[in-house]
Amino acid sequence: MKHHHHQGLRGGGHSLKDWLTIRFRPFLLPIAAGALAGLALPPLGWPWLLWLALVPLWSCGARGGALWGGFAVLLSHRWLLALHPLDWVGVPSLLSLPLALLLLGICAGAGAALVATWCVLVQRLEPRRWSTALLASVLWGLMELLLAKGPLFWIGLSAVVLPGDRLLAALAQIGGPPLLTALQLVLAWLLWRRRWALFVLLLVLSHGLGGWLLSQTVPAAGAGQPLQLVSVQPALPTREKFSVAQQLQQRRLLQQGFSVAAAQAADAVVLPEGSLPLGETLEPPAAVELLSGGFRRVGPEERSSVLWFPADASKHRRGLDKHRLVPLGEWVPGGHWSGLSAVGGLTPGDADRLLALPPPLGPLAVAICYELSDAEALARAIRGGADWILTVANLDPYPAQLQQQFLMQAQLRALESRRWLLSVANTGPTAVINPRGQQLQALVPNRPQLGLMQLWRRGDRTLWVRWGASPSLLVLAGAVLWRLLARPLRAT
Repeated sequence: MKHHHHQGLRGGGHSLKDWLTIRFRPFLLPIAAGALAGLALPPLGWPWLLWLALVPLWSCGARGGALWGGFAVLLSHRWLLALHPLDWVGVPSLLSLPLALLLLGICAGAGAALVATWCVLVQRLEPRRWSTALLASVLWGLMELLLAKGPLFWIGLSAVVLPGDRLLAALAQIGGPPLLTALQLVLAWLLWRRRWALFVLLLVLSHGLGGWLLSQTVPAAGAGQPLQLVSVQPALPTREKFSVAQQLQQRRLLQQGFSVAAAQAADAVVLPEGSLPLGETLEPPAAVELLSGGFRRVGPEERSSVLWFPADASKHRRGLDKHRLVPLGEWVPGGHWSGLSAVGGLTPGDADRLLALPPPLGPLAVAICYELSDAEALARAIRGGADWILTVANLDPYPAQLQQQFLMQAQLRALESRRWLLSVANTGPTAVINPRGQQLQALVPNRPQLGLMQLWRRGDRTLWVRWGASPSLLVLAGAVLWRLLARPLRAT
């Protein structure tokens, strides 16, 4: 009887190493490229690294796109793991790390699904065609702008330009984040197609135009008297911020801020997100104005807000409520919940980011926490009359990576709108940024401090502020028309 013995992986067949290499080779490139893209984003901020990471995406199908998107988010949002431990909000220690991993996984899954869908569309449209490159690039940029209205978006491809390439970042004055995003993808497409001459030409033209825009951005043009604002950085641990000891420390810092403001004839004192508890009053009333993150009740609803206390007032008179609430931390779909933060269940406010205050403080555009990533909302507020930008945040317990991402986003918002921006955050960044996107004054992160910050009001408008996403939408419509007039989509 003849016996047939299976050769196995080594008996004349492939070795285990070869089998694994052959089996998983198609996945290695999108995984590596996605991870490279996640690293290229701030705090590194190297656009040329992102171009290389985007090259294989033009030839990826759904599976490769999903791997690329998932690993890009895993690397760029790894700071989410700093949520662990969550025992301070009652989460058992055994569930704390799995829950933090789940949150990161949800974000990575969302990124994977979106990039996979984009890749399917690109392959259907024939990626080698110019019209596909233009249509797909602009579409990605517009989708990021739309996602910034929702709860899961924080940072996109447009943010990669800072701190590495300020000349390229200046193009945001023309088309905002959609233009920057589309430009990264088109440059990667030219590399993929090996159109070296066009790649170099586009680089030279874009940097030349960016340099000219920066040269036209005079930080204090027609500004008049500067705003003098005492910024308070309490550096309170979020896990303990509402304890008696921490609240006493914050009140001491606030009183010091009022004293400095009175001595220096400052216009106001500014506190970060969530500083004042619900119903907090100033006793005795201060002689200078106060802008503070805090909480207020609107009817039966509790909201996170920026509150304005006029001079000699014990209660706030106006406020602007946070519109984009942190999922699970401040809000869950379908109702109220205590959440995973110290603030409890909250209700979102209106989408308008314009806070109309009397001079000298107002009018101003306000971003609370990750509302800073919504460039369109801030541009709309500036179009409505805001002449400077205030952003308040509490980034504890997250690491320095998130602080740097926040700072780069703030620089981009200032640059694209030609507005002075003041960032005041619990643990940092607390800084002044000029209309060129340059940081001029800053407090040392993670230390209780206060500082007298100086900035100017401006009334001019960039093309991005005037037109918003309209040019990008026109380009998208033109690319679609180009395809329709060329020939029908190829069959799937």
